[in-house]
Amino acid sequence: SFFATGRVSFCSLRVAPILHDMSWSRESKLPKSFIAIYSPIMKNFDIARLRLHNQRLSTTTFTNPVDAVGWLGAVQSQDYAGAKWALGQRINNAADDAIEQAFNAGAILRTHVLRPTWHFVKPEDIRWMLALTAPRILTLSATYFRKLELDKAIFKRSNAVLTKALQGGKQLTRAELTSVLQQNDIASEDLLRFTYLIIYAELDGVICSGARRGKQFTYALLDERVPNAGSLEHDEALAELAKRYFTSHGPATLKDYIWWSGLSPQDAKNGIELIKSKFNHETLDDKTYWFIESERTAKDKTPIAYLLPNYDEYTVGYTDRSAIFDTHHSKKLDSRGNFLFNHVIVINGQVVGTWKRKINKSAVVIELNLFTPLTKAEKHAVIGAAQRYSVFLDLPVVLA
Repeated sequence: SFFATGRVSFCSLRVAPILHDMSWSRESKLPKSFIAIYSPIMKNFDIARLRLHNQRLSTTTFTNPVDAVGWLGAVQSQDYAGAKWALGQRINNAADDAIEQAFNAGAILRTHVLRPTWHFVKPEDIRWMLALTAPRILTLSATYFRKLELDKAIFKRSNAVLTKALQGGKQLTRAELTSVLQQNDIASEDLLRFTYLIIYAELDGVICSGARRGKQFTYALLDERVPNAGSLEHDEALAELAKRYFTSHGPATLKDYIWWSGLSPQDAKNGIELIKSKFNHETLDDKTYWFIESERTAKDKTPIAYLLPNYDEYTVGYTDRSAIFDTHHSKKLDSRGNFLFNHVIVINGQVVGTWKRKINKSAVVIELNLFTPLTKAEKHAVIGAAQRYSVFLDLPVVLA
């Protein structure tokens, strides 16, 4: 009951592990149904299917994480392992080790940008994205700064200490930086206070991610890690971020974009205004969806499944998730109750359940929580998705 490559066994999911024509396998090329005529009448299923395509989940030509990150603009990565898998599902022949190597080499960076959380970004994008989004993040963080007794004078001192400690290509862990700050009489024993000192340094363009040291993250000086990162004028940056988002995430609304980008409503509107001549839009239920016309996949005759991680751009990239998730299933989420915190099972664009993983040295055990019973074909599709995860991690997968 194992695959020859990417082995998958199963417990309660009793379906023979037969691989049918899986267009998402590592060896496959784009399916013959790649080009299709797009219907101007946008139903919820169509929105989901187009997002799968534009997010490069259902079809992709990417061969490395740099291109995938650049296409999406930024990829939420507070769950580092999950974020690597999110990229892996958008890359042909993806492997966890290869993405890890790209991160350690600085080909992709991880920093606080857009909303106040970690994102993967391309090195050449980091400065103009910070310049565009950091001011609003700092404004929204002002309450926390006051509670933690952090002001401009302390941030200036902290940035100077961090710069001196990291000069010369040094890359230090959080524990090491905590010690450095304390040695310079900057209180950082409180985890939240330390976190905001680091976030401020990231947003100020002083530090960014370094290579991992074992399982620990390190920080490096941005000027040394990315000495020649480009910059854009404000309107150029507004247009570029909007273009990246609606190209890769469309169909999406202004409200979706405000959420994803972290921009003020006015800046988000201005960004759309600057690019709207190059995009299409359709109105459904009084919501205007923006998207770019492109070749798209036809409706698949056989189900296609994805095991998406928490915070995947397919779920976190929108404030309105009604096109992909039936809220009647909200009570079937885990005890935290937040849709975004869950790894989700997606079949043909719709969230049909959640999944949990337990990784050890010999295998990955995946526990499925299905909202409704699956058909035989859908079970096959889920097994196929698990097989891809197995190949990505180079470990056998057990479905429980």
